[in-house]
Amino acid sequence: MIQRQKGTIDIYGDVAKKWKYIDSVVDMVMEKYNYGYIRTPIFEDFSLFHRGIGDSTDIVSKETYDFLDKGNRRIALRPEGTAGVVRAYVENKMYGDAIQPKKFYYNGTMYRYERPQSGRDREFTQFGAEILGSDDPLSDAEVISLAISIFKMLGLKDLKVRLNTLGDKESRDKYRQVLVDHFKPHIDDFCEDCKERINKNPLRILDCKVDKDNELMKTAPKTIDYLNDESRERFEKVQEYLDVLGINYEVDPTIVRGLDYYNHTVFEIEDTNPNMGLNRVILGGGRYNGLAEQIDGPATACVGWASGAGRVVDALEAEGIELPIDDGIDMFFLYVNEDEKKSAIYYANELREAGYSVDTEFTGKSLKSQFKKADRLNARYIAVLNSDDLKNGEIKIKNNKTKEEEVVSCEALIYYMDEKLNTFSEEDFDIDELMKTKNMKEEDK
Repeated sequence: MIQRQKGTIDIYGDVAKKWKYIDSVVDMVMEKYNYGYIRTPIFEDFSLFHRGIGDSTDIVSKETYDFLDKGNRRIALRPEGTAGVVRAYVENKMYGDAIQPKKFYYNGTMYRYERPQSGRDREFTQFGAEILGSDDPLSDAEVISLAISIFKMLGLKDLKVRLNTLGDKESRDKYRQVLVDHFKPHIDDFCEDCKERINKNPLRILDCKVDKDNELMKTAPKTIDYLNDESRERFEKVQEYLDVLGINYEVDPTIVRGLDYYNHTVFEIEDTNPNMGLNRVILGGGRYNGLAEQIDGPATACVGWASGAGRVVDALEAEGIELPIDDGIDMFFLYVNEDEKKSAIYYANELREAGYSVDTEFTGKSLKSQFKKADRLNARYIAVLNSDDLKNGEIKIKNNKTKEEEVVSCEALIYYMDEKLNTFSEEDFDIDELMKTKNMKEEDK
């Protein structure tokens, strides 16, 4: 038997409904904040991630799914969404559009070749938001507000925003040297990755999971102590705007994020519910003003974040949140003979076009089995088709909850469903009046 690949999952049934519901909330909130949807390719030139994310990151040095294609080009499956969005921004010259900044969101599949573990698969779904072309600290505050709005709409309550700043290039370079001086005398006590990071990107040492309990980690210098005046004032502005938006946050100097392209504001949102275990971070992001230039674009100030859909599902389960998912259908048609089957097909199609969720039998089961199937599908109404009723232009409909039955004119089926399922209010129409008008029109003919 062919099995799914290690580090991938099949999403279906009730779990799939949760994922789809999350997608719908993301779409709705993004639209309210005026973010446009962008879809970039799943695979890109490897150099986009090598130059954009940085070759000192674990993503590029260890975890990228890359290969040579038939044209001997080095291709990589996208490990995150930001680099592709910025590449699209540069390649399509969006920086020349009249409306600036450009506000985008994405939702798609990413790939990282790492050892599968709880909360970290090789194939995963990530949604994110980006503002490209604004250096205003308000942009930093807005993207955080946007994320909080999505999570609150989903019902999450145990949220904590952890905020930090890396400062501008001058501040970051100064801090980088201080970190090197702090760690280098004892770097042999650290893991092999950290021994490489000390020269390539010492900030990444603070992200190390292996040596997180080392005493030097606890006494490491803090970024905010090495900011120049401009960077400090900027960070204060971000906090002022978050205060205006009523967003609670905690300044945490240990937040550095794992990607090379970050500068100034960086942040994480975690779900603090104890049931989340160690994988509490459900979103991370920050400002990346130099990324467009690294991939041959014009200098562009950008800020954004990304969230793993799987982590969000875990947070919902940890907090015991039941999403308001409709797990039933509006109507199920039952039949016995071929003529009734054709009627079932016809009326099912009529109701679907009118906006109702409808199903019928496809496997030739008995009428008794069809009733059971309707129950399993949580059908609100059941239409029991009978040849004699159909000849009289009628359909027997059963309310599957109250078990009450009514005989309805075939021509009034849609009106009947509209009235019963409250698609319209009672003031919108009166079914008896509609039928009277319909009969009058037929008499006129």
